[in-house]
This record gives sequence, C-alpha cells and structure tokens, in this order.
Amino acid sequence: MNMEEVLTVHVQLNKTMELENKIGDSVVMITFSGAATGKYFEGKVLEGGVDTQIIGRHGDHHTLSARYMIEGTDFTGTPCKIFIENNGSATSSKEGILFRTYPKILTNSEALAFLHNDILVAEGIHKETGIDIIIYRLV
Repeated sequence: MNMEEVLTVHVQLNKTMELENKIGDSVVMITFSGAATGKYFEGKVLEGGVDTQIIGRHGDHHTLSARYMIEGTDFTGTPCKIFIENNGSATSSKEGILFRTYPKILTNSEALAFLHNDILVAEGIHKETGIDIIIYRLV
C-alpha cells in the first residue's frame, strides 16, 4: 500500500492554556493559525483552530486532538473550506517526527469529496517556523 501526500498544514502556534492537577496529569490547549499547501488544495487556517493535548502524570503518554477549518481553493480553482479533526498520540522518532495521527476531513468541495472516506495518516514535523502537519492518504 502506498501513501500519497494530500496537503501540508504549516502551523504557527499562538496562545497556550494549561491545566495541571495534584496527581500530575495535565492538559495543554494551543490555539494556532497557518496555511495549507498541496497539489489538491491551498488555503489559510481560519481563527478558532485548537490542539488539545492530555499528558499523563509520568509524561509518557500524550493524546492529541486538533480541530480546525481551512479556507482556500481546491485544485480546480473553486473556493472551498476543509474541516479537519486530527486525533492520535505523540510518538518519538529519530527522523524528527513529533506525532502520528489519523485525521478526518470534511469539505464542501465536490472535487475533494473523495477525502471524506479515505484512510488518512498525518505526521507532525518540527520546523523553525512552527510545526508542519503532513497529511497522507492510503492509495
């Protein structure tokens, strides 16, 4: 099975909110902005995107859940929006991958409707300007 790159979201981190409790668990919510590029879609992350991370008391378990919308144009030149819900867990890697997740994409683009049911995998890679989230589909 091969993977095809669908799009890359270039995330710029904004505000961070944190909660810690007495037993050592913590929650971090990070708002973000950014842009998306790729052969199928180009656009801008709309205000309201947030990544929520739940970190276990020993710091060894991170669950991730991000929800955001991107506005732009699909590969046919038609204006559209894409909603992404991205859930997964943090991993460590020698390649510099921060996490792997399993996004769900919904869009009002007829040309991109194939993404509604595709199996998607994403990798987060730390960059100097923020984090790049590369979303692939299995083909």
